[in-house]
Amino acid sequence: MKPEWRAWLAAELEKGQAAHGWVEGQRWVLARVATVIARRCPVRFSSAQSWPILRQTGYSVQAPVRRAAERDEEAVATWTKETWPRVERR
Repeated sequence: MKPEWRAWLAAELEKGQAAHGWVEGQRWVLARVATVIARRCPVRFSSAQSWPILRQTGYSVQAPVRRAAERDEEAVATWTKETWPRVERR
């Protein structure tokens, strides 16, 4: 992919998914990135081929932290210290 296309791709990804017609989900996935590239560039990339392009652009894998909003950190700490050692021994 040409350097000017990489700059264009970075700018497009910064606009967010809604700017490209996706309203569900909050993360860029490789298939969506490949679709954005295909809309602009005369070459087609598969999802797997779009990952090296993203790395070269400076992006990295991001995994969201999935924790319940109701999570009680104190209860988790207590369980980890008191209950888990007993369960682990079995």
